Amino acid sequence: MPVMTNPAASFDCKAAAAIARGKNEPDWLVAWREEAGARVADLQLPQPEKTPIRRWRLDVQGVHRPGKTVSSAAQLPPAIASLYDASGTGPLIVQHNSSVVFTRLPEEWAAQGVVLSSLEEAARTHGELLRSHLMTAYARDEHKLAAMHAALWNGGAFLYVPRDVTVAEPVQAILSADDGEATFAPHILIIAEANSRVSFVENVSSSLGGTEAALVHNGAVEVFAGAGAHVRYAAVHDMDSSAIDISYRRAILENDARIEWLIGDMHEGHVLSDTKTILRGSGSTSDTKVICVGTGSQRMSVTTGAVHIGRSSESGMVTRAVMKDEATAIINGVTKIEKGATHANGEQTERVLMLSPKARGDANPILLIDEDDVKAGHAASVGRVNAEQVYYLMSRGISRTEAERLIIYGFLHPVVSEIPLDWMRDQLQRILVKKLG
Repeated sequence: MPVMTNPAASFDCKAAAAIARGKNEPDWLVAWREEAGARVADLQLPQPEKTPIRRWRLDVQGVHRPGKTVSSAAQLPPAIASLYDASGTGPLIVQHNSSVVFTRLPEEWAAQGVVLSSLEEAARTHGELLRSHLMTAYARDEHKLAAMHAALWNGGAFLYVPRDVTVAEPVQAILSADDGEATFAPHILIIAEANSRVSFVENVSSSLGGTEAALVHNGAVEVFAGAGAHVRYAAVHDMDSSAIDISYRRAILENDARIEWLIGDMHEGHVLSDTKTILRGSGSTSDTKVICVGTGSQRMSVTTGAVHIGRSSESGMVTRAVMKDEATAIINGVTKIEKGATHANGEQTERVLMLSPKARGDANPILLIDEDDVKAGHAASVGRVNAEQVYYLMSRGISRTEAERLIIYGFLHPVVSEIPLDWMRDQLQRILVKKLG
């Protein structure tokens, strides 16, 4: 894979602004994109530990290739239709390549003030709300990839849940690409007002066939949870090996708010995944569970983080990775407790299971504590399938292959079992079978 000597070589901020104008975006957003694009040349790439992303084809941002808008879910391409529960009638938004092609929001939720649309549509219908939140948790100048994303984001989803409203059905987002030359940079923005409840399920996939184009998914998620709000966010990523998966997720929690992250990084190619919660409010809680499976020569950098600002805030992070063949995973957990966050409690666990001699996994728990009256802890392990467990299962008449498979599935079960949709759990199990053999 060629070295990325000039990350901005194929990036043109004027072209990005022209695309925005062509989509009739508001003047403030066109200027906003231009400003972000102008920063690209001056910013550095992020520097994940022991992951040489400069060798990845991150300069290939693609061209704007909108999908075909449809009026009903039945008209969606078969490859997309297989990614959601076709028998359901709940909230659904679908992005195909560079644009959202279908949105469904049942009247019962719309009548209560819930909004579900593409981010581009939200810029026209809810401009002030979008403007005050967009890329304030994930900043445009955080690094070069963030600035590129700010200039080029497309489609995505805007979900607004008013105060005291509970959306009883999970909101599903299907983000799919089948054009390796398309700009694929969805941005998901969720605003959950005080005491609201919602579950959001994101499914990122690609079906590129035999193309040699290097698709880059440069995606971002921002969640803003008001006082007492509860947001559950589940994501499964499964793209072709030629694609690169870049995903930055951020949440900001107010008093007594809660977020649950359930992340399945099952992508076939290189992965840069970063999920962080800012526990700004007192009594806020964050629960993050991540699984990833690496095969072939994949390189994966998976980071979870929690920043405690509010008093009596609590965070838990569990990451479980399975590596086979020559895959490499760098698993980082970072708990930061700021001065003044008294009675905060941060716990994290990173565990890596290696299935072959050439596979590698590093687990790096990090605690940064600036306050005395707190609790914090971590656990980390890197190892192979437990021989005693295999022997025990074989003594019960189970073959070695099946015994190892059961142990691996049991290792990943704490995250898989939490996925809020039956069909999506089944999909995750199918991906595991495909990747683990």
